[in-house]
Amino acid sequence: MEFTAKQIADLLGGKVDGNSEIKVSKLAKIEEGEAGALSFLANPKYTPFVYTTKASVVIIASDFKAESPIKATLIRVENPYESFAKLLSMYNDMQLAKSGIEQPCFIDPTARVADDAYIGAFAYIGKNVSIGKGARIYPNTYIGDNASVGADTTLFAGVKVYHNCQIGANCTLHAGVVIGADGFGFAPQQGSAFKKVAQIGNVVIEDHVEIGPNTTIDRATLGSTFIRNGVKLDNLIQVAHNVEIGQNTVIAAQTGIAGSTKIGSNCMIGGQVGILGHITIGDNVKVAAQSGVGHSLIDGEVVQGSPAFSVGIYKRSYVMFRKLPDLEKRISDLEQKQFDTNPIHNATRD
Repeated sequence: MEFTAKQIADLLGGKVDGNSEIKVSKLAKIEEGEAGALSFLANPKYTPFVYTTKASVVIIASDFKAESPIKATLIRVENPYESFAKLLSMYNDMQLAKSGIEQPCFIDPTARVADDAYIGAFAYIGKNVSIGKGARIYPNTYIGDNASVGADTTLFAGVKVYHNCQIGANCTLHAGVVIGADGFGFAPQQGSAFKKVAQIGNVVIEDHVEIGPNTTIDRATLGSTFIRNGVKLDNLIQVAHNVEIGQNTVIAAQTGIAGSTKIGSNCMIGGQVGILGHITIGDNVKVAAQSGVGHSLIDGEVVQGSPAFSVGIYKRSYVMFRKLPDLEKRISDLEQKQFDTNPIHNATRD
């Protein structure tokens, strides 16, 4: 789709400086701009590019003062970054806008699918499934019996939602996410055998949750595994059975959370963190990347290391750790000096 500079300015509440009828049909970084593209300037570091960019239209701050001629048409706004982010969101919505039911796919007669929902080809929708208004179910997605997907939620290609699981409104689950597979429950038997413990709970994902590709969230043994409002999970995360993650907590890639752990609200957990089962992590906790959390943490703690402990102590300890080779050499030199000056040693040597 094409838009004129005036149309964009009206949308953003900005003012056109240049050709108001020039048209754009794509977005680009200012240093990579080309004819027909819309870009923006927010970081002063990129100011030189505004004079050389080939982009047709550039969004800039209303108080920007040019020091030399600019070929592009300018749209002056109060906050270029926020304005461009708004356009990105709109552009993304247009790109993903889909509706209708593609064939072939399977929708059980008992399923309730909103009239404006999108169901992609080769999707499977099981018995008594509920899919809300504006939901988008991309191709090759599986939704098991009695599961539900809220309004305006998007399940990208290849997502698997097992039976009885619930996904709220305005969520995004990226390709390969698995919701509700069995938790890792096995009872040891005599000898070396293990007997599987049936996992009969479910997963409940509340509203405004985003989950990255190939992340897995296991169903509870009993009850529910809970992902609360506003949680953001990165790629390749493992959430075990009966875990609860509090609202607005963010977790980076390759983190693993063992069973029955409770994580509070507004936490920030780095990549490749390992978290022991059956512990409690308080609100507003921060865990640095590659840490191993083996005990409960109180509200507001900031930890690092494996096993993890206070980040301040960790950093001081790390300074000492880096000095260990030098300290070892100094100790060795002191021991040698003491040996060389020892009267008994010298008498024996003489």
